[in-house]
Amino acid sequence: MFSCHTDSPAETAALAELVGKKVHEGTVFCLEGDLGAGKTLFVQSLAHTLGVTGEVTSPTFNLMNVYEGICPIFHFDLYRLESAEELEDIGFFEYTEDPEGIVLIEWADKFPECLPENYVRLCIEHDPAEENGRIFTFTSIGSQQQKLVEELGRLVHTGN
Repeated sequence: MFSCHTDSPAETAALAELVGKKVHEGTVFCLEGDLGAGKTLFVQSLAHTLGVTGEVTSPTFNLMNVYEGICPIFHFDLYRLESAEELEDIGFFEYTEDPEGIVLIEWADKFPECLPENYVRLCIEHDPAEENGRIFTFTSIGSQQQKLVEELGRLVHTGN
């Protein structure tokens, strides 16, 4: 686990770009944070770093968007779902249990019991001391992503 801080949307985008340099196919990111915390901005910047050239939008009404980059990117937004049963209806488990690409899940904390065994939890919090400040905490859930999270921590703290 590691935490880092950004002071602006531009710094949040730069953080996502650093993460995009190390993320690999088969990774699931579960993003948590209040409305306006920066989840979608992080996803947009990460997707563009991974080669997505078109518009990246939060799939609030679609529930899932698929983007083509260096590998498929599956972007879920669970905000509007009311029950875990709805995850089955949208094919959620087909994409998250053995991902063939990169999976990004906004509002993942709504259904913690339905998340895959291995993923990177990304919690984004407003910094109460700074209007545009954000605190990002990356945690490996399960053993498969531990090495990635450690590598990301080194990368983020050194900037290389």
